[in-house]
Amino acid sequence: MSTLSDDNALWANFLASRDPALREEAILRYVPLVRYVLGRLGVEPGGEYEDLVSQGLLGLIDAVDRYDPSRGTVFSTYATHLIRGRVLDGLRSLDLLSRPARRRVRQLQAAMAELQQRFGRPPEEAEVADFMGLEMKALQHTLADAGRVILSLDASEGDDEKPDLHETLADPGDDMIDSLTEGDLRSELMQAISGLPLREQQILSLYYRDELTMKEIGEVLNLSESRVCQIHARCVLALRSAMELLDARSVSAETELLR
Repeated sequence: MSTLSDDNALWANFLASRDPALREEAILRYVPLVRYVLGRLGVEPGGEYEDLVSQGLLGLIDAVDRYDPSRGTVFSTYATHLIRGRVLDGLRSLDLLSRPARRRVRQLQAAMAELQQRFGRPPEEAEVADFMGLEMKALQHTLADAGRVILSLDASEGDDEKPDLHETLADPGDDMIDSLTEGDLRSELMQAISGLPLREQQILSLYYRDELTMKEIGEVLNLSESRVCQIHARCVLALRSAMELLDARSVSAETELLR
């Protein structure tokens, strides 16, 4: 296993010389990052797995070629970002969900949002299954599909005003330089997370704060990797529904004040 001094020496030599042999050494040294990213995204070995490994490797190579340590970024952090982007692009291009599966995922999102509003809390799986008229196995299959397209809350539709779930879970304290709006959003997200059952909170903490893979979380909680992916997808849907409900209430309150 390489040490920090080994890594520093490798980067110093490579950046000074751009020696192809050192470039290859750097790529090979960080190949495990690709498997790590796939594990974080809950991609299990299967038909498309090696295609996504290839995409991840392209991200790693890009990171090695573009890395600039003078910017103060740790290479593994920088590379993970580029690898993840490539893998997500690969997932989208593979179009792993059929049209009926995508329709079921949208129906699941709508059902969870309606039940969230009705109960004032995240619905349980049995409640969602009953509402949708599904057997539990069919619901869990739909959750697995959802996990393929809803990989994390912070990767949702690009709303820059939404708080980053990674950042929120890693540092739940107040930041005095944050704007009031951002602070309110962060507080709302933490409130939504606190409304989840304890096991769901544990999964989010292990995933976002401790940065474990889905498989590692399963080992900690004695769950299968696929089951962790399902629960994670349900958590994300529940949090989205809670945040959308809070946003709707906020808009309604502002409208009342303007009358």
